[in-house]
Amino acid sequence: MRTTELVDGFRQSTPYVNAHRGKTFVIMLGGEAIDQPGCRSIINDIALLTSLGIKIVLVFGARPQINDALCDAGIITQFHNDVRVTNNESLKVIKQVAGAMQLDITARLSKSLSSTPMSGSNLNVVSGNFVISQPLGIDNGVDYHHSGKVRRIDVDGIRHQLNNNSIVLLGPITASVTGESFNLTAEEIATQVALKLNADKMLGFCKEAGILDENGEALAELMPNEAEQVLAHHREQSSTCMSASVFLQAAIDACRGGVHRCHLVSYEEDGALLQELFSLDGIGTQIAPQSSEQLRSATISDINGIINLIRPLEEQGYLVRRSREQLEIEIEQFTVIDRDGVIIACAALYPFDEDKMGEFASLAVHPQYRDADRGSILLRSVINKAKRIGYKSLFALTTRSIHWFLEQGFDCVGVEDLPDKKRSLYNYQRRSKVLKLDLTGLPKNR
Repeated sequence: MRTTELVDGFRQSTPYVNAHRGKTFVIMLGGEAIDQPGCRSIINDIALLTSLGIKIVLVFGARPQINDALCDAGIITQFHNDVRVTNNESLKVIKQVAGAMQLDITARLSKSLSSTPMSGSNLNVVSGNFVISQPLGIDNGVDYHHSGKVRRIDVDGIRHQLNNNSIVLLGPITASVTGESFNLTAEEIATQVALKLNADKMLGFCKEAGILDENGEALAELMPNEAEQVLAHHREQSSTCMSASVFLQAAIDACRGGVHRCHLVSYEEDGALLQELFSLDGIGTQIAPQSSEQLRSATISDINGIINLIRPLEEQGYLVRRSREQLEIEIEQFTVIDRDGVIIACAALYPFDEDKMGEFASLAVHPQYRDADRGSILLRSVINKAKRIGYKSLFALTTRSIHWFLEQGFDCVGVEDLPDKKRSLYNYQRRSKVLKLDLTGLPKNR
């Protein structure tokens, strides 16, 4: 029976569904995204995330809507350090815009349940005074009036609502301890909420498919220092999307404060949010304090991931079949590359202490990740491990990857060069080639 794209996609997304369940995501939905025809689909997808057990805080912005409303009212506002100066006159208009948008988003979230596969589920949207603000004050003689910043966040109150499976909806107008209202930026609220909640992810939207390189291709991943360089370049380009720049700064602050991952996707690409979260490569730009790929020793919890990698190669004759029980016993011999909780590559070092030799075996790399030389990365790791143990050489048996091993410095040798225990188990029907690498002349960190 032919496997359909639906089945393949569902199987690929399952590890991420399990990984994200119970996690807290802060989603920043800027005014530019809300203005787009595709916003309804984004709202539906956010509701879908909640049904999968993800805890959602949705922070909306209203910058373009506020600009239009102020223009219609004939009110001109001043900006200082890219922050709007909110006087009494403009605050009245901004409160009307933000209040109307909050009601509209709540209505859209409610409507999404009856007009999508989410029909029949129960979704509560909760807003309130979870964010307490204070005035920005005066800077270089400029009085910000009712423009404010976050003073305090009711973390317990937000978590209580999230634990009740509610979406917490936050807007740019917040209250102070003195009973005043202040206008805040959505990016500051989203960042501070993500930090105080110890959120697992912060997500945002822009026009493009994330942060683009000079060739117009989306950068898959940025570290905070790299993101700073990109942001500096963006600020020099007046044509750069505002929503991308403000999210990038928020992501830098969030990652440095402890948020594990920040993701920027396109509001014009239908389903971009889901593709970014539930596919191997994603579709936007991820900002992370460290690479999403980690080279580490395997644990018993990695068994399923390793089996998923090596079974197809065993069936094709590339690898000798090992039972699950055998793998569980040998798990300490394995090194894996972990990408956001998904095992995308593995290899093993089997000991032959009496002969001061190790066997490099069970090398497998996920088909979508065979273009970045991860096999060589695993080999270098195994070589360093073997040298630390004190092995003099490394050997491998292969039927179809001879040239790859030769390129890595191995030499073809005979069956008689194998350790005694391995030679007694050699399968002459399989006729595997024996390759050997002398470790004595290699530098420590080859």
